[in-house]
Amino acid sequence: MSTTTPRALVIRAAGTNCDAEMCRAFVLAGASPDLVHVDALIAEPSRIEQYDLLAFPGGFSYGDDIASGRIFAMKLREKLYPALRAAAVRGCPMIGACNGFQVLVQVGLLPGPSAGAGSGGVAWPEDAAPAQTAALSFNAGGRFIDAWLGVTPTKGSRCIWTAELEERFGGEHAADVMRLPIAHGEGRFVAASKQVLSNLDRNGQVAMRYVDNVNGSEQAIAGICDATGRIFGLMPHPERYLDWTLHPYWTRLPASVRRGPTPGLVMFQSAVRAAVGAGV
Repeated sequence: MSTTTPRALVIRAAGTNCDAEMCRAFVLAGASPDLVHVDALIAEPSRIEQYDLLAFPGGFSYGDDIASGRIFAMKLREKLYPALRAAAVRGCPMIGACNGFQVLVQVGLLPGPSAGAGSGGVAWPEDAAPAQTAALSFNAGGRFIDAWLGVTPTKGSRCIWTAELEERFGGEHAADVMRLPIAHGEGRFVAASKQVLSNLDRNGQVAMRYVDNVNGSEQAIAGICDATGRIFGLMPHPERYLDWTLHPYWTRLPASVRRGPTPGLVMFQSAVRAAVGAGV
C-alpha cells in the first residue's frame, strides 16, 4: 500500500519495554505508528496488511522464559508466519531491536532465505517459516551488559536501514558519534555453521559490527539484514538514541556534529523513505 504518511505497526507482548521509544522513533521519522499486542494480531492477521513498516521492540517478552524471545517467536512462527511472509514479499521494511532481534532469528525472518526467484528477489517458503540458522546466545562473559558501544555500518551491506550512516557520520568524529546503547544478557551472535556466516558476509547481509566486541559475537556482528536488505535486526537500541542529549557525553561533541538527526533516528528515516518509495 502507499499512503501520504506511512503506517508503522509496533508489535508488543507481555514484557516488552521499549515499545514507546520505538513508536516515538517512527513519529520523528515521519510515520504514523500503532502499538498492537501480538494476540490481537493472531486473532486478526489481516490487520498486518494495513501497514507499511513493522517493528519488534526490545525488552523481556514473556519474561524471557525458556530463552530470550522464544515464546514470542513461537507465537509468530505458528500463528502469524503467512501474514509476515506476505509483508516480506511486498517489501515491507521490518526492524527488531534486542529482544526483537532475538525474535526475528527464531522466527526465521533473519537471516531469511537466500536471494532467489521469489517476489522481491527472495523465495520465501509458503508452508512453514524458514529454519533457524542464527541465534543470540549468552554473552561471552556470562553477564548482563548495559553500555554504550561503538558500532560501524558495514560497507557494501544491502541494509536499507543503515545505508545512510556512513555518509552522514563517517567523518573524523565517527568513533564518538557512532555509538549505540546495548542492554542484554543474551546478545552474542552465533551462526549455525561457518557456511551461514560466510554467506551473510558474501551476500552483504552483515549490516553492523561492534568496535568493541564485548559480548563475543562471531565476526563482531551487531546486526544483520535479510537478502533484500529490508528486514533488519540488531542487538543495540537505535530507538534509545533519538536525541543528541541521550549520548553519554553529548556536551563534548562538537556543535557542528549535533546538528540534524542522530544516527538512531537516521535509521528510521531511511526505512520510512524506502517504504514510501516502494509504495508498500
